[in-house]
Amino acid sequence: MGKTAKNLKEAFSGESQANRKYLAFSDKAEKEGLLQVAKLFRAAAFAETVHALNHLRIMGDIKSTLENLKTAISGETFEFDEMYPEYVEIAKEEGNKSAVWSFDVANKVEKIHAGHFSKAIEALKNGKGRVDIDYYVCEVCGNTVEAMAPERCPICGAPKDRFNKIN
Repeated sequence: MGKTAKNLKEAFSGESQANRKYLAFSDKAEKEGLLQVAKLFRAAAFAETVHALNHLRIMGDIKSTLENLKTAISGETFEFDEMYPEYVEIAKEEGNKSAVWSFDVANKVEKIHAGHFSKAIEALKNGKGRVDIDYYVCEVCGNTVEAMAPERCPICGAPKDRFNKIN
């Protein structure tokens, strides 16, 4: 990998992380009643997304939808097969219960995501790529469900009103 390719990959990672941080910072500012600062963080987060997507496009990492789904499954599978189990064990050894919880729920949800992506591939192969299915995401653990939100999240126990419908 050349230096520019390496730099694009690192820049993509950094811009992506900045986006998420700024959105978290925006939520905090909003809770503190600092609406202008919250708006500034959201604007910067959007700009960081523009940068990240530019880098990703230039790297050539946006392919056909079928290829993108396969890439997504590969990434999710790596996370639930290798990454998160290792992270859970290390957090347990270090006695960090909050990190154990965070890694554990993410691990469970990554399996669900891989399943959703697999179903999408099958739908595409069967010519049903335009089926209208609603998705709901638990704002506590990220659990992603189809059709309707459950009364309680089966991953973290959050009530139905903590699920957000994705448009």
